[in-house]
Amino acid sequence: MQLLEYVFSAAFVSAMLVTLALTVLSMALGVLGGLLLALAGGSRFRVVRLLVHGYVWLFRGTPVLLQLIFVFNVLPLVGLRFDSFSCAIIALSLNEAAYMAEIIRGGLLAVDRGQRTASHMLGLTRFQTLRYVVLPQMVRLALPPTGNQLIGMLKTSALASVVAVQDLLLVAQRTAAGNFDYVNTLLAAAVHYLLLTTLCTLLINAVENRLDVGRKSGRRQRRETRALATAGGR
Repeated sequence: MQLLEYVFSAAFVSAMLVTLALTVLSMALGVLGGLLLALAGGSRFRVVRLLVHGYVWLFRGTPVLLQLIFVFNVLPLVGLRFDSFSCAIIALSLNEAAYMAEIIRGGLLAVDRGQRTASHMLGLTRFQTLRYVVLPQMVRLALPPTGNQLIGMLKTSALASVVAVQDLLLVAQRTAAGNFDYVNTLLAAAVHYLLLTTLCTLLINAVENRLDVGRKSGRRQRRETRALATAGGR
């Protein structure tokens, strides 16, 4: 079957790996940038807060495609030359950082301020409070929307084809242009995208289940209650 030949061809498998690498690297840098922006957004200095708000406003208010083309065409004009893959990572991670900053900021605000006060009273420094008290809770709260962002990044990475990144979409387009078999080539790319999104979803669910301490504690408590009830009945 022609579709399966495309799906398992070396060109499409290689393009899938490029798409995966682009997604993972851009998302990792976006999460790191978002964390720094969220922490800076809580600074006592008004100028820093304004810069963070300006960054988020700019990158959330303009299309990703525009940002991608801007980075690809403008950076060489100021002496910064990167290949198309690096330009795509720069643009996608800068855009993702703006969204992750808001997600992480919401997670930080959801942590009860009384816990910070109690930590300071126990002698923990601000960094220790952030490291051992705030961030673990924030991670659990921010994980579901971060998972959605990861899947969104996987699909948004297809825009990198406009700057000649050899991802799934570009390979499918070039293959179709050569043999005019648009149906099977595009379906082959769709199969790879569905496979990657499914794997990402399973990974996110596994991490959420592992970090769901409250649910585990509840199950453990219910088991202990049933055991006590059984022992009491005897």
